[in-house]
Amino acid sequence: MARKTTPSFITELPLKVDSKINKQLTARFQAGRQLYNACLNEALVRMNLVRNSEPYKQAKKLNRDKDKKQRKELFKTAREQARFSDYEIQSFAVLTAKSSVWIASLVDSNTQQKLATRAFKAVERILFGMAKKVRFKVASRFKSVEGKSNKQGLRWVNDQVAWCGLNIKPIIDWNNPVIVHGLNSPVKYCRILWRNLNGKKRWFIQLINEGFPYQKPQNYVTTGIVGLDVNISNVAFVANYKAGLLPFADKVPTYEREIKRLQRQMQRSQRMHNPDNFESDFDKKVGNKIVPKKGKVKKGKKQWIKTRNYRRIQAKKAELERRKSSYAKSQNRKLVNDILRHGNQIKTERVSIKGWQKRYGKAISAKSPGFFQSELKRKAENAGGYFLTFSTQKTTLSQTHLDGTRIKKSLSQRIHKDVTGFVMHRDLFSAFLSRCVYNDKLSLWDAQCEYPRTEPFLLDAWKQYQQPANRVAECKSRNGYSSLEQVSDEVLTSNQIAVKSDKLEGNA
Repeated sequence: MARKTTPSFITELPLKVDSKINKQLTARFQAGRQLYNACLNEALVRMNLVRNSEPYKQAKKLNRDKDKKQRKELFKTAREQARFSDYEIQSFAVLTAKSSVWIASLVDSNTQQKLATRAFKAVERILFGMAKKVRFKVASRFKSVEGKSNKQGLRWVNDQVAWCGLNIKPIIDWNNPVIVHGLNSPVKYCRILWRNLNGKKRWFIQLINEGFPYQKPQNYVTTGIVGLDVNISNVAFVANYKAGLLPFADKVPTYEREIKRLQRQMQRSQRMHNPDNFESDFDKKVGNKIVPKKGKVKKGKKQWIKTRNYRRIQAKKAELERRKSSYAKSQNRKLVNDILRHGNQIKTERVSIKGWQKRYGKAISAKSPGFFQSELKRKAENAGGYFLTFSTQKTTLSQTHLDGTRIKKSLSQRIHKDVTGFVMHRDLFSAFLSRCVYNDKLSLWDAQCEYPRTEPFLLDAWKQYQQPANRVAECKSRNGYSSLEQVSDEVLTSNQIAVKSDKLEGNA
């Protein structure tokens, strides 16, 4: 029987932590970290026993489709023989904590079991081929622990955190409707975590609530189809009565100069205190000049000396990276809300953000289109809509014209000059065509019927995109137009498009 699941959301609150409570929490996290690493090691040992067992080897030889039931039974037998299961690792965690005494005194049994489950799931991903390795946690990477329920162990009671005799009060903003909604909702379980903010460790409590999160009045969601075209730095969307070409992470500071300066300081510190880890400097001829070059890092594992000054600079750099990431996420969440106001049924091309990262690493890091996509999918599905992706090879929207003709364009060509006579921004036109894709096939009939109605607000979106100074004269520089008005002169009116659509329909 499948376990019953209910919708959840998270309410996060900062904690009031003095030096005494900070010391106690750090000790408990240290105990949890050591228990997690012990469970991780035990799970790896048992996973190797599973892989080396005879039932597992026999199951691997069988056909996946024909002998599916037999393979399943053999895999189950192999796991039972090696005692590789979530329940067994939980039992191991409880016995380990009791035998060490000090872990059991700092971490309750429910939290011990959750740490064991966390370790088991990490190793199980390797067994299923979803990961290559696991990481044993050091103190700086172990940042959260959680309970199983709100009945015992780590709990939220009377508007404060209770954990094995330790009571911690949070900072509550009672004027914030989001926080008030979370505090008035049932609590499933709690999670304590810490973050480094501006060089200082800050503690937080996350309440995993049952139900749906608070929806701000301005972030309403409507029902409707939205076509998307995701680019490296911007996204084009076309809804029933609205279109837009919006940049990712708009006006987000990159801190590029500051980060580069800190990186140079870190590099100088490393070379000064670890001279044996670098090859000797050398002179290189560049043109008619002799230029001194620094030696590269030697291959192989090395011990690195990190001075106090190096760690201080490293913390500054990490804080700038954190700020940049936080700003980008905040702006992209606003962008998601803007799009969902016009529809929750999203259609877009299936693109590989990981492939973009290899070619446009810095741009992807600064703009985070992958986070935008995942956040849009999550919110659209939670609002009762869907997030549908289709094949780029089968549809080729950037090459397709309204009569079905396909003409390749270079990436630098951002203006779509349709063979039927009108001119439109490439990304906006691709987003428009996305609305007319069904089962990986573009319906030209729907596109031809829809375009006359959609053309006015597509042009409005293009004009708004042209307003910022850094985007002006895109048409002029790349396609030979002197102004956007000249482009507009060449755009067919809705009546002309309708006539052309009738002719195309007749030819079809």
